[in-house]
Amino acid sequence: MTAKPSANKLWGGRFQQVTDRRVELFTASIPYDWRLYRHDIAGSIAHCRMLGQCGIISPEETETIVAGLEAIRDEMEREIHTTIEQRLLEKIGPASGKLHTARSRNDQIALDLRLYLRDEIDQVASLLRGFQKALVARARETSDVIMPGYTHLQRAQPVVVAHHFLAYYDMAERDRNRLRDCRTRVNILPLGAGALAGSSFPLDRGMVARSLGFDAVSTNSLDSVSDRDFVVEFLSAAALIMVHLSRLGEELVLWSSSEFGFVELPESFCTGSSIMPQKRNPDVPELVRGKAGRVFGALMALLTILKGLPLSYNRDLQEDKEPLFEAIDTVKGCLEIMAPAVEGMRIDSARLLQAARQGFLTATEVADYLVRKGLPFREAHRIVGKAVVEAARRNAELGDLSLKELRSLSPAFEEDVRAVLDVQNSVASKNLPGGTAPAKVRERIVQIEEEWRREAK
Repeated sequence: MTAKPSANKLWGGRFQQVTDRRVELFTASIPYDWRLYRHDIAGSIAHCRMLGQCGIISPEETETIVAGLEAIRDEMEREIHTTIEQRLLEKIGPASGKLHTARSRNDQIALDLRLYLRDEIDQVASLLRGFQKALVARARETSDVIMPGYTHLQRAQPVVVAHHFLAYYDMAERDRNRLRDCRTRVNILPLGAGALAGSSFPLDRGMVARSLGFDAVSTNSLDSVSDRDFVVEFLSAAALIMVHLSRLGEELVLWSSSEFGFVELPESFCTGSSIMPQKRNPDVPELVRGKAGRVFGALMALLTILKGLPLSYNRDLQEDKEPLFEAIDTVKGCLEIMAPAVEGMRIDSARLLQAARQGFLTATEVADYLVRKGLPFREAHRIVGKAVVEAARRNAELGDLSLKELRSLSPAFEEDVRAVLDVQNSVASKNLPGGTAPAKVRERIVQIEEEWRREAK
């Protein structure tokens, strides 16, 4: 005897057999789609009001359906898509069946995802701003604190600590700009595309777009239901956020080590060892560094899903949500933890200054000094290189060489070279826009805070 198909399937009329339980489990999206229920209900209400406005359903039916959806929204915890419609049927009766007029699960899901991602972009952008504020707060305190700047993880030239913090500020600002740009492509209404071909009903898509805060309606129904470029774009931006957080995490791991000793992370952000009593492990920046891979993986997963899909909708697209949700959770969690880590770490200014005074960090300034005395830079570079070799041979610094020893390398050296060898003078000389001079760094902080004030208006 052939079993009857489940009555609660929207597509049940075509099928004569129940869905195999294994298929039900394999294709189920409820466990993670619950996140979209608020957006699903908001989209349904907007769609319903448009149907009423266009005369496709009666005013009475419109108000009944909207009231039922609002009641469900108040009690809802995990029900979404067709589950909402089933609950609506329980609440208001047969009128609920009219909600699905001129709508497919394909354009409905696309709508839910855009509404959800739009909200999440705003939250991530807000968390980025909080992270930036933590960086700027530390920059205010450290505009005169000198540290070694690095290339190739080798000490290179002195910079101020604030300049280093503001480098991460600029990275985060690019991240915010990417999110803002991405949001413009997220904020396009797909509803009205139907399953793939649009609708023969006289819908007012513009009304739905306006009621839901969309900037425009989609222009191709095939693309509307199969497009996930906006998710890829967000995941790409999210991956870059994690790159930046991971780079800072790496530096905090290095800087908090005994070998560097530049910072001490808050004790509440560290853990100990189960066997070594002395350990104070930088777990937070390590985990941020490690979690970057989750977001990279989410981006690669979605690109892989999309690369072979013919138009239009395919069930493969159900797999877009889990990577997206995990990426969003990861980025938000890392931003939430890194801001207080930056705020709470102790900076060892004396250790940083000591490190900046070692390793010949003002060698470039000495070469520039010789250029100002009239030597070609390549010749100046060669002379200072010889001075470094001599100082290193004696386990000394450039400042330990006498003027006589320096003049043996070039008669252009005079007593005023001593000022050039000073790290404070070195950083102060980098006074072009974007340079590490304390005065320029403080100007940049003022500029940033003024930008924030303008945004707040």
